[in-house]
Amino acid sequence: MKENIFETIKRLDDDRKEYWSSRELAKALEYIDYRKFLGVIDKAKIACENSGEVIHNHFVHTDEMVAIGSGAERPVDTIYLSRYACYLVVQNSDPTKVVVAKGQTYFAIQTRRQEKADTLIEDNKRVFLREEMKKHNISLMKTALTAGVESFAIFQNSGYKGLYGGLTMQDIHVKKKLNKNQKILDHMNSEELAANLFRATQTEAKIKRENIKGQGEANLAHFNVGQKVRNTITSLGGTMPEELPTPDAIRKAKTRINKLVKVKKINDKSNFN
Repeated sequence: MKENIFETIKRLDDDRKEYWSSRELAKALEYIDYRKFLGVIDKAKIACENSGEVIHNHFVHTDEMVAIGSGAERPVDTIYLSRYACYLVVQNSDPTKVVVAKGQTYFAIQTRRQEKADTLIEDNKRVFLREEMKKHNISLMKTALTAGVESFAIFQNSGYKGLYGGLTMQDIHVKKKLNKNQKILDHMNSEELAANLFRATQTEAKIKRENIKGQGEANLAHFNVGQKVRNTITSLGGTMPEELPTPDAIRKAKTRINKLVKVKKINDKSNFN
């Protein structure tokens, strides 16, 4: 058996996203009886759900056409598995098989590599959006002051209350379990930052467009915009911002990015020499 058998049966969809066929994986893991392998998949689905993942994002049931001779084909029930699904499957497979141990190693390594890649993508998105928030908060503050806002803190809190279902900045701080010196914007993932960026930019545009004046009217405008962003998230079936995970500090994301840049420069230099 080749060491890279799991790599050779890997497939790519139209978006270049990798997946595996349950029937091919069953053969690779030396399951003669496919029905017995389905029991392993059922266990993997339970583990997937228990980990907080959506099952149908990783286990996709489909009818796959297979050749039966003389050029004829017939549909057979097959499950397309993500890398994470495969990882869970091999974790629940017969541990006495050598090939299962190899599969556990392969998918553990591949899953870890993907996690690192996903983390890097998320880090870059967070850093970019956090910088955008800084710029737009400054711009929003200037617009609010021009509109006659005397307390930017109260004005800002109105927007948060609209977006976060009535929660104040202090409430959000407590919910995220942050200490007094930590800024909530520094501990938001890219999805939450994007929602807040939309709130800020649309509030500024609304104040200018409608020539809103005074603290009270500006507060109300900010609250209403935040609430509309929240309603949009609800209508799309999204997660409310206060329920999104709280990542580590943005400075740590920057550190990870900088380390990777340094490593890349060293590698590039070594290759050049």
